[in-house]
Amino acid sequence: MKLSNPVKLIISLALPLAIGGVGSLFTMPAIANWYNNLAKPALNPPNWIFAPVWTILYILMGVAAYLVWRQGLEKKGVKSALVIFIFQLFLNCFWSYLFFGIHNPAVAFTEILSLLFAIMALFLAFFQVSRKAAYLIIPYVLWVGFATYLNFAVWQLSMR
Repeated sequence: MKLSNPVKLIISLALPLAIGGVGSLFTMPAIANWYNNLAKPALNPPNWIFAPVWTILYILMGVAAYLVWRQGLEKKGVKSALVIFIFQLFLNCFWSYLFFGIHNPAVAFTEILSLLFAIMALFLAFFQVSRKAAYLIIPYVLWVGFATYLNFAVWQLSMR
């Protein structure tokens, strides 16, 4: 079955937003009861900034995936790029479970490193198919890089 471009766009946007929603099921309950009581680094942003930033990033991811998908699954690199896209979404959600769900910054740190490498692989895979799509991933790489620093700092500060 061949999907029209508008349907591909809707799916491409809905998927990362839905995965973000699943991740928030682990995150939201932990904010007041656990996260707010953690020692955090000086560069930690206020809590209110995370939801709008992640929403924007999920939308950018979705548009990027759409730009790749609309090239057609038969085009070289499209299928593998979309598999990497799905894989990194899984890692993204799993990090929320590890960090916020089971309150384990140490394990979450090792996982977020995997996520960061997966996003870099995603950038390279998207770049082979659509440079515009790859460029839309850059803010995600930067934010997860920053989140990796925050995760590490929280882990280290919680060990004191």
